[in-house]
Amino acid sequence: MRIDDGWLAPARRLASPNQDARPAGEVSLLVLHSISLPPGEFGGEHIERLFTNRLDPAAHPFFAAIAELRVSAHLLIRRDGECVQFVPFAARAWHAGRSCWQDGAHERRALNDFAVGIELEGDEVTPYTGAQYRALASATAALLAHYPALTTRRITSHARVAPLRKTDPGPAFDWAYFRQELGKIRT
Repeated sequence: MRIDDGWLAPARRLASPNQDARPAGEVSLLVLHSISLPPGEFGGEHIERLFTNRLDPAAHPFFAAIAELRVSAHLLIRRDGECVQFVPFAARAWHAGRSCWQDGAHERRALNDFAVGIELEGDEVTPYTGAQYRALASATAALLAHYPALTTRRITSHARVAPLRKTDPGPAFDWAYFRQELGKIRT
């Protein structure tokens, strides 16, 4: 994989309106998330509809509470490894919400200003697929090569940056396996 003009090739592009300019143009953090819509169900177009403000609140009882949210991620990795990009990496996606990051001796807030958000289609208890780990490792390697301020030490979870609100990608995410797959690509 490679990054061309802020877009990951060969990811499928589906532009989200839920984005704006990064205030300083900085990309120095990668935040991993998980999402399934409806909760615990995989496949379908509901995630894409949420990130593009087209989620039908009547399509499922859960959707009535979230249909008006204005959220996005840079990238979604489906269960089969397909990558769907909603926001170019040079722009700010609306994924981390109220969160903070201990950046050396400094605590930073407003993480969307400098973070890339990658959503894995899944929940916190169902194991992620090998195809997802391989796609995530490939996308991460492309990001690390393209953005020098982003390092392997600057990859974290939504749970770590918003610990009182979020738990994703959860205990089902195998950090050691992800790092092993990333190491295969980077060596």
